[in-house]
Amino acid sequence: MKKLLIAPSILSANFGILAEEVKSIDKAGADWIHLDVMDGHFVPNLTFGPPVIKSIRSATQKPFDAHLMVSNPDELIEEYVNAGVNIITVHKETTTHLERTLIRIRQLGCKAGVAINPGTSISGLELLLDKLDLILVMSVNPGFGGQPFIPSSIEKIKNVSDLINNRPINIQVDGGINDIVSHKLIEAGANILVAGSAIFKGISDEDYKMNILALRGNN
Repeated sequence: MKKLLIAPSILSANFGILAEEVKSIDKAGADWIHLDVMDGHFVPNLTFGPPVIKSIRSATQKPFDAHLMVSNPDELIEEYVNAGVNIITVHKETTTHLERTLIRIRQLGCKAGVAINPGTSISGLELLLDKLDLILVMSVNPGFGGQPFIPSSIEKIKNVSDLINNRPINIQVDGGINDIVSHKLIEAGANILVAGSAIFKGISDEDYKMNILALRGNN
């Protein structure tokens, strides 16, 4: 059984003290740091890019997990590698030659992931399993934090779990995750939970720690 990992999304952090927030979630028990990169084209919001990521890289040794919600990921991958990310996930919906993109990510020394929106089928991923380290199931439509969880995502997670079988591929879920739905996601086969507002509630490291523990449940 794969280890359960919690990846706080810094999109919900206080950007005025972002480096300190990263240190706080590290201390609170985060396994990965999730970076929601949005370009205002593929999704209707704009967040941050390589300069911000590079500026906080020294705040933690934890892996940086970059989710590229952008319309032109192939043109940007190298910039994110140079900024210090460790995992790069691109969207099935935006990547014309997905296999080539995944190979390139690995060639540059990062783990490679593919994300699928709630309305996107997992069809075709069976041809790419040997190129994948991670499959990200979006449980909201990407673009904004704080959206409610889409229940049909649970069945999709089960289907992805069946697809990968015993392969060493992580199943990540992102969107509307809290301690009420987290156990259902874990039971369905997910082993990486991304959460923003559910973790960045409160004001102290101890608050963040309790929020992360709540997501873990008994795992």
